[in-house]
Amino acid sequence: MRSSIEIFDLNSRMARVVWQTPALFEAPNWSPCGQFLLLNSQGRIYRLDLTGEPRPVPIETGFAIRCNNDHGLSPDGTHMAISDKVEFGKTAIYVLPAAGGTPRRITDNLPSYWHGWSPDGERLTYCGIRDDVFDIYTIDLKGGDERRLTQGEGRNDGPDYSADGRWIYFNSSRSGRMQIWRVPADGGAAEWVTESEANDWFPHPSPDGQAVVFLSYDAAVIDHPRDHPVRVRMMDPDGRRVETLFELIGGQGTMNSPNWAPDGSAFAYVRYFPVS
Repeated sequence: MRSSIEIFDLNSRMARVVWQTPALFEAPNWSPCGQFLLLNSQGRIYRLDLTGEPRPVPIETGFAIRCNNDHGLSPDGTHMAISDKVEFGKTAIYVLPAAGGTPRRITDNLPSYWHGWSPDGERLTYCGIRDDVFDIYTIDLKGGDERRLTQGEGRNDGPDYSADGRWIYFNSSRSGRMQIWRVPADGGAAEWVTESEANDWFPHPSPDGQAVVFLSYDAAVIDHPRDHPVRVRMMDPDGRRVETLFELIGGQGTMNSPNWAPDGSAFAYVRYFPVS
């Protein structure tokens, strides 16, 4: 095995395996209807059914066949956002029907890596690299000018909206170590959320507004590599009551994009079996 797609249930505090494969699959998104997961593998986007026998089915994405693990479904389940680099050689954000179709480009400035939908489905948040500076941006679903929310205070990455749409959580190295921060979605001063000895990545607020789940590497690990010992941790939205839920071999691809069940009772992730 290479990839194990799993679900962690918060009520039972138990995990179950959904599907395992020798191939490399990444970044499960849970559909708003609760019936399937979206994942990526080798540049393509796949649908994995949760109601019957799990079998990945490729979704038609037109020319976009170099998709990465920054993808996700709109709150109403009708569209999905993808991040693909075929058209320009640098990653751009596109939106297309959830069932598949022709991608429509959203971002003019490149590279841009999608990470979240606003709860009303009208804006996207993403990490943009401009002149080698990593910052957090939002943009209207119709396109147009992007709104810059951070100003190059270290590396800023992995943004995701809170359930009420007021905050965007993200990870930033501005304190010297990668930690979780949040910034008002309409702009303003960022707040430091986690102060840990770990390097914290990819915060995902729950859809019920009660928790944030994120990934922690050891302090010595730089960036977010794959096949490392990591911890999946959870905290209150204000950073209190941080707890480690479990440890696994993972990192890149484990939970790069929004991964909560629509009712907030569970979340999906990928466990990896490293290639020897």
